[in-house]
Amino acid sequence: MTDFQAGWRVIYTKPRHEKKVTEQLSKLAVDAFLPTVKSLRKWSDRKKYIDAPLFPSYVFVHLKNDHHYVDSLDIDGVLYYVKSGNEIARVSAAVIDHIRFIVNKGQEIEVTAEYFQSGKCLLIREGPFTGFACEVVQYKGKEKILVRIDLLQRSILLNLPQEYLMEAVSC
Repeated sequence: MTDFQAGWRVIYTKPRHEKKVTEQLSKLAVDAFLPTVKSLRKWSDRKKYIDAPLFPSYVFVHLKNDHHYVDSLDIDGVLYYVKSGNEIARVSAAVIDHIRFIVNKGQEIEVTAEYFQSGKCLLIREGPFTGFACEVVQYKGKEKILVRIDLLQRSILLNLPQEYLMEAVSC
C-alpha cells in the first residue's frame, strides 16, 4: 500500500467469524469495531438472547499503518478488505460514531440486504444519523425509515420520530 492514510476500513470475514477476528485484531493492538445487537434465537428446546453482529461478516478496523493492514490479512477468518474500485474503501469516523451511538442506545434497528424501491426522500435533522438522507418505505406492513449504506450493500431500517425528519431536495 503506497501513500498509506490512517483511517477506518472494513474487513469481510468468513461466516460467523466476526467475533474471533475482532479478538485476534485486539491481540495485534489493532482497533476493531464489531457492532452487535441483541437478538432472540430460538432452538427446539429453548430461547436465548445473543449478541449478533449488526452487519454479518463485516468488521470495522482502524488502521494506523501499513503493518496493521498486512498483519490483519493473516488472521484466520479474514477473507479480504472491502474495496471501492482498486482502492481499499474508507469509512468516515462520523459513520462509525453514528453506528456506535445507535448500538449503545439500544434503539430498535434492523439491517437488511433486501432491495427496496425508492421511497419518499427525507433528510434526518436530529438524532444519531443527523445529515443522512433517508427514505420512507413499507416494511412488514409498517412505515420505516431506510438509510442505505452503499459500501456494505446493506440498508438500516429504523423508527424515527417525525420531528427528526425534514423534506430533502434530492436523494
